[in-house]
Formats: sequence, C-alpha cells, structure tokens
Amino acid sequence: MKASILLFTSFFICFQSLTVQAQKTSWIKLFDGKTLTGWKQLGGEAKYAVEKGVITGTTVPATPNSFLVTEKEYGDFVLELEVLMPDTLTNSGIQIRSHFNPAANEGKGRVFGYQYELDPSSRAWTAGIYDEGRRGWLYPLDLNPAAQKAYKRGAYNKVKVECIGNTIKTWINDIPASYLVDDVDATGFIALQVHGIGKSANAGKTIRWRNIRIQTDNITPAPFPENIFVVNNRPNNLTDFEKNNGWKLLFDGVSSKGWRSVRTLEFPEKGWEIADGSITVLSSKGREGERGGDIITDRKYSAFDLSFEFNFSTGGNSGLKYFVTLSNGNTGSALGLEYQVLDDKNHPDAKMGIGGNRTLASLYDLIHAARSERFTNPPGEWNRGRVVVYPNNHVVHYLNGVKVLEYDRGSEAFRKLVANSKFKDKPGFGEAKEGWILLQDHGDLVSFRSLKIRELH
Repeated sequence: MKASILLFTSFFICFQSLTVQAQKTSWIKLFDGKTLTGWKQLGGEAKYAVEKGVITGTTVPATPNSFLVTEKEYGDFVLELEVLMPDTLTNSGIQIRSHFNPAANEGKGRVFGYQYELDPSSRAWTAGIYDEGRRGWLYPLDLNPAAQKAYKRGAYNKVKVECIGNTIKTWINDIPASYLVDDVDATGFIALQVHGIGKSANAGKTIRWRNIRIQTDNITPAPFPENIFVVNNRPNNLTDFEKNNGWKLLFDGVSSKGWRSVRTLEFPEKGWEIADGSITVLSSKGREGERGGDIITDRKYSAFDLSFEFNFSTGGNSGLKYFVTLSNGNTGSALGLEYQVLDDKNHPDAKMGIGGNRTLASLYDLIHAARSERFTNPPGEWNRGRVVVYPNNHVVHYLNGVKVLEYDRGSEAFRKLVANSKFKDKPGFGEAKEGWILLQDHGDLVSFRSLKIRELH
C-alpha cells in the first residue's frame, strides 16, 4: 500500500511539473528580438526598425496613422508586451482583432478595430479601449480612476490584454483597467501604432515595444475586482461577472415589469411603448406628461451605480431623475435630481437656465455638464448615461464613459445651487435618504434600454 501511495505521489508531482512546464512554454513570441519577421506595415509611412532587441517606431510628418501588423490573425488570446513612450507629446495604441480596408483614406487604406490606448498625457487613458477608424471610444478610462494612476512616464510599462469570446479585458502594470463586452469582431490582427502627427514639429518622436508574446491555448479568464464597471454593449444583458457583483436589470427588454406610473400603481395604458428591446415615451408634440406621464421604479434606492442607454429624436427632451419622493406637490412632472436627456442643438431648453445647466447630461437647472461634442452621439443613435451616488452622498454623472460633473448632495455648495434654481421653494430638494428612479414623459419621442443598477453600501 505504501509503495502504491509513493508511486501515485511521484506520478502526481511529475504530472504537475509537466503541466506547469506546458503553461510556461505555451507562450508564443511575436517578436524574435532581431527582425520584423511575421510583421508588415499598413496605413502611414512612419519608420519601424529593430534596435537592440526593441521595435522602435518613429513619427514622420504628413502621413496618416501607421501600423506594424502581424501577418497572422488571432481570436481568443492573452497578449503581453512592454512599451516605452519617452515623452508626453506622442500618442499610440495596440490594435487587437483588427482589420484593414485598402480602399479607405483615398486609397492609402485604413486600419480599423479595437485598440488598447497608449496615452502618456495628463488625461491618463492608457489601457482604455478605443475603436480605431470606426466607433471611437468604447471604454474611456474615466470609468476606472484607479487604473489612471498605473502608467509610468518615461519607463517601460507592462501591457496585458485578454480576449475571450466577446469579452476584452486590459491591464496596465498588472493593474486591472478596462472590461468590455462587444460582439463586433471575434478575430483579427494585432498591430503597433505610430500615430499621425500632421505637419507638426513632433517628427522624430519614438515609441518602443519589446517582449511581445501571445498565448492562444489553455486560456482561462483572469480575475477582475468586483467594483470595475463593465461596458456591456449587448442590450439589456448582464454578464455573469455583473450578476455576481450585484448588478440587476431595471428593464428586462420585453415587459414593463418593475415600472409603474407616478399617478397610479399600474404601468400607463398609453403614451409608452415597449418594443424591439426598448422602453419608449411616445411623442405628444412636446405636451409634457399629457399622455402617459412619467414612470418610476417600483421601489426606492439610496446609494447606487446606475447605467442606462438613451436615444432621442430630433429636438427630443426627457430625463432620468433620481431621489424622486413624490412629496413636493408638483402638478407637472415629478421632481427629483435630473440627468438631463436632451437634443441640445434642436431644443430651446438647452439655451435656458444658467451657464448651460439644462444641456445634455447636466444636473438639470443646477450644474452644467462639461462635455465634448466628440463624446456625444446625435439624434437617432444610442448614448450611455451613468449616475453614481456613493454612500457619502458624492454624486458623479458620466456620458458615454466620460465624467462630466460631480457634486455632493446636501453640501453647502449644493444648497446654494438649489437656492438659485427653479427648485428654491422646494424644502430639502434633492436631499432625501432614498427615492424612486424616474423616466420622464416630456412629450417627445425618446427611447431607453440597458437600464441596470448596483446598490452601494
């Protein structure tokens, strides 16, 4: 018996050793340290060379973005490498699951697809996810402030990307950064970008990559902290990661379950429509609340992380309100703190208020959203809003992943804002311990979907 146990133990140890060795040797080098074998250049005319075991990319003027592209394509993989950007003036990225359109850019071609951002500027979005040549930002790193501190200027930084199925996760210097769920591309090439610089004086700036390796077999998802926000581009869907970390759908995509009228305990019989995965307030030609009226969740919330998508028609006006109490005696739309949903270019309300505090993503009539048109999608396209209310009453608004405002409920500064607003005669406005979440019927066609919430403690 003892001999059998000894034999089994020896076999088990040997098996473990072989397994560990197999894991170690499953990495494939994408760069041999000497040549650019296995790579080709597409797009612009930046210079790529091998110097002392490092791929060096050098900027040149008057050329579009340049890419050193793998000749092979990859689907599921873990990619690791190190990158050095000596200054803060250059910008770069690492393409993953990407493609090439030879007819684009006046016949010079264009690379498009997912990009791991390399951003040494003060914005600090390294390890965010960008969709090069197509949709733009998918995961701005405003969504993960802790990861914004991980990049090291003037030093080699460790990059890690994990692509499994429709999920992409990134790390920078072993700090988890982005978590994206997206169904657009399942395979594609990997590429090293030298960003175009136009005719500027930034010619001759370098980017250096080394120790580039990939693993395509025996991949299992690496753990991520539970508090990292997931950009899930599958409508009305929660990943297992989100479910396990407390996220719940407020709208299931097919029914009015969880919602009711502010006027009754039932969902409105008219004025709202649920179809094609969206919950839509129908147009009554701007006559606020005339048909269906506002709708609210069937329960109240206090501290939470709330994400939602919205799509407004031309000139559309609506809003998502939180800490709604129904106790203000208002005869029109129910009162609450409001994330403004508005077509700023075509609705007159954008020019009212003070300093733009009635524009898209603003805290309505209180705080202007500092946003860029670059991160705003026009009527007919989906935008993603997000409101985070922390247990200490600190509140943050996001639009399409970018932080646009923050404030503290109940603070002296907040009360001064209320005193100068249309809510000045509403005692305790916006300071309730809990309240309903509301979708506004402002009389215009506006759709919502992917409403999800995570309660914070």
